[in-house]
Amino acid sequence: MEKKKVIVGLSGGVDSSVTAAILLEQGYEVEALFMRNWDSNLNNDILGNKLDEEVCPQEKDYLDALEVAKKLNIKIHRVDFIKEYWDYVFEHFVSEYKKGRTPNPDILCNKYIKFDKFLDYAINDLKADYIAMGHYAGVRFDKDKNTYELIRGLDKEKDQSYFLCQLNQKQLSKTLFPLQKFQKSEIRKIAKKYDLITAEKKDSTGICFIGERDFTNFLQNYISNQPGDIIDIKSNKKIGTHIGVMYYTIGQRKGLNLGGQKEPYYVAKKDIINKIIYVAPASDETFLESKSCIVEEFNFISNYEIYFKSNKFQCSAKFRYRQKDIKVEVEVISNNKIKITYQEPVRAVTEGQEAVLYINEICLGGGVIDKVLKI
Repeated sequence: MEKKKVIVGLSGGVDSSVTAAILLEQGYEVEALFMRNWDSNLNNDILGNKLDEEVCPQEKDYLDALEVAKKLNIKIHRVDFIKEYWDYVFEHFVSEYKKGRTPNPDILCNKYIKFDKFLDYAINDLKADYIAMGHYAGVRFDKDKNTYELIRGLDKEKDQSYFLCQLNQKQLSKTLFPLQKFQKSEIRKIAKKYDLITAEKKDSTGICFIGERDFTNFLQNYISNQPGDIIDIKSNKKIGTHIGVMYYTIGQRKGLNLGGQKEPYYVAKKDIINKIIYVAPASDETFLESKSCIVEEFNFISNYEIYFKSNKFQCSAKFRYRQKDIKVEVEVISNNKIKITYQEPVRAVTEGQEAVLYINEICLGGGVIDKVLKI
């Protein structure tokens, strides 16, 4: 039999490195593809950037990816999606912050770059049968339901199905996730077994493909300061000032610079039009609680009618990564709009973030939280 060809998204990290090694063990023809999606000079990335580093972190990642490919004796390609990342991910990211919302660029990056532009390039230009990524998640084809399902990674601490909730049937049919059944500790051991340069490398943090930044300063590259008042939501009195509503998130405590108060405060509400941040004392978290939310742009990975007999059903949800599952009732309002009602009030559900639905280990899909409701 002819070997199936897989293109691995080799990022220069340990997870993608071991993904390539496992696929080789499984008998696939493996090649690697390194993506470059951000150019600090081209994208005016000055404020908040560590400009004193000898080697750009992205180039360091590429050098590590080269070493891994060399060690595993696989061919490595390199491609730039800088314009695509800007057009499909970053412009939306900035636009949402301007509206005072808190977007999730990793989800958009997966939807439009890794599993779209990368996938097309791998299939059409490199003649691959599949692509593979180092995510802690899995793909399963259910023959009875005739559908591809996205399932959680077994390592509960590392499960990344939340970030993959916008994928569709076509994307899943062409994707392999070899790390689904592994714990992170096992991945490190495999990397050491193959003597890979990434075995002890720290996991990347920060914005997808941009990396670690002083976030407020970074945003000021693209959104000018818009100072305003900080108001105590209970007394309606001004207790401070800020440099821009968009730089703060609901529930945030650090960075408010409210000296001389009896107790810490958190961000309870944002008024982007009037440039006001409303804060509440930490001893009273009722302002963070909501009972339901409206979710737009919802992507059902499989038709929900495969699993449920009505447009109202019960399942579990996450409103941020690593949050424990929350029991909810869902009402499908239209093709891509749903209402989620929680069994108990939930803290800090935030407009612009992603609501992701699950039935046990199956990820049903996700969408953007548009309105947070107190009722």
